[in-house]
Amino acid sequence: MASFPHSISSFSAFAGPRRLALLAVLAAAMVPSAADARAGGYDGIWNVTFATKRGNCSSGYSIPFAVTGSRVSSAGGGRVSGRVNRGGAVAVQVSVGASHASGGGRLAGVNGAGSWNGVISGDRCSGTWQATRT
Repeated sequence: MASFPHSISSFSAFAGPRRLALLAVLAAAMVPSAADARAGGYDGIWNVTFATKRGNCSSGYSIPFAVTGSRVSSAGGGRVSGRVNRGGAVAVQVSVGASHASGGGRLAGVNGAGSWNGVISGDRCSGTWQATRT
């Protein structure tokens, strides 16, 4: 049988109102909020394909994005940052070398779509994007 060096009465030191409040705050901070749980509905790797509608930029290139909670980041292939809200609205910034673009749109289920604009290899361009969660 295990023996514990502290008696049950030593736990009464933790029962003070301040310590209970501190423990409650720490416990609440460790539990994900409902908003975080809803935002997590888009978690995963998304393959995003870009189409150019205006400008002299190549079309059809793809970049994998990672969604974790409300954060969008790179899953390989450039620097990606952005946010997705619980309704699926997404805003991202992408840069690869000297090229950079920003875009927005919506994710729903395993698909997404939106528009983008930026400077790709020195040319100002804009277009649309399509995404599929893998």
